[in-house]
Amino acid sequence: MDRTETLSEPRTTTTPDDSCPTVIRPWIDAIVDARGHDPRSSYVERYWVATIGPSAAWIMRRLADEFDLAPNGFEIDLAATARSLGMSYRRREQSPFGRALHRCVMFGLIRPSADGFEVRRRVPNLPYRQLRRLPEDFRDEHPAWARLGSTCERRDLERSLVDAGVPPAAAARAGEVISLHR
Repeated sequence: MDRTETLSEPRTTTTPDDSCPTVIRPWIDAIVDARGHDPRSSYVERYWVATIGPSAAWIMRRLADEFDLAPNGFEIDLAATARSLGMSYRRREQSPFGRALHRCVMFGLIRPSADGFEVRRRVPNLPYRQLRRLPEDFRDEHPAWARLGSTCERRDLERSLVDAGVPPAAAARAGEVISLHR
């Protein structure tokens, strides 16, 4: 085979094992499900991104989008998901995607299961030990932001918006805006 034939062939970046579907199920936690924050929320952007990193936050957002379509769980191809987020999954755990997924596990947002992962549909308030590491102004503002996830009126508003056809991510953002201006 000459050089031009080699260059024109498509390159594969994953092994067959990497492209196996992985089962994703919801991690049921009544307290966090009732009081937590949508992974696509401003709270997660403001407080969790500094802890888990933007790539891990994007993984949580993507999985939240999938839960909107399949609330009881679904299968995903980790390598394809990594590529769709602009990350590599070539060396699995050592890849950018693998490290970001591992951070989600380390910080209690995802946990391994026998056939895949259980993922929190709502993100808890940032633990105190992580909150201490943030800038003082973020720490001072945290109580107001933390309340955003637990107001009943907000949940009712979000549910009504979704029932009216508004995408869940937009409904969550609208609920935050309303709560912030009270």
